[in-house]
Amino acid sequence: MSLKYSNTTADYLEWSEAMNLIRRLTKNKNYKISLLIAIGCFTGLRISDILTLRWKQILGVSEFTITERKTGKQRTIRLNKELQLHIKDCYEHINPLGITAPILVSQKGTVFTVQRINVILKELKQRYRLKIKHFSCHSLRKTFGRQVYNMNSDNAELALIKLMELFNHSSVAITKRYLGLRKEEILETYDCLTF
Repeated sequence: MSLKYSNTTADYLEWSEAMNLIRRLTKNKNYKISLLIAIGCFTGLRISDILTLRWKQILGVSEFTITERKTGKQRTIRLNKELQLHIKDCYEHINPLGITAPILVSQKGTVFTVQRINVILKELKQRYRLKIKHFSCHSLRKTFGRQVYNMNSDNAELALIKLMELFNHSSVAITKRYLGLRKEEILETYDCLTF
């Protein structure tokens, strides 16, 4: 856990490591956290928006619309077939109190807090020996962003424009900094020099 008022920056998981984590959590019957990580990595939603989701919004649908808590803007999310199947599988195993129930309810019957989820993610980092320095709720959103960027690296500028729109950033420069690309690009300058 970070110190109060300290600055820590969330890192992203490599996509393959994130997908392996989702599978391992499912295998270990930790369906709620598997679902959290899957939704975070496949949608790029902020944790504040994930925590407001109810089963009726995501179960058996190919897309849904939310109003983002931070920006107040509407955003439509498309769920691919694999994520839809994972949601259905998690729903069947979690067996919530109904379709109108929130998707992430603790054993106490309350919606998880951001702080509690951050503690859980730090525990997962240790238990599964994840190769990530700062693992927090925001890491899921960054994992989504990095995967979208990496999959579209042949047209990096278009990928950045799409991510800028999805993340509701005001400029591509902010999106690049958010994904840690600016620092990488600067450091790659040194690799161009030869004897």
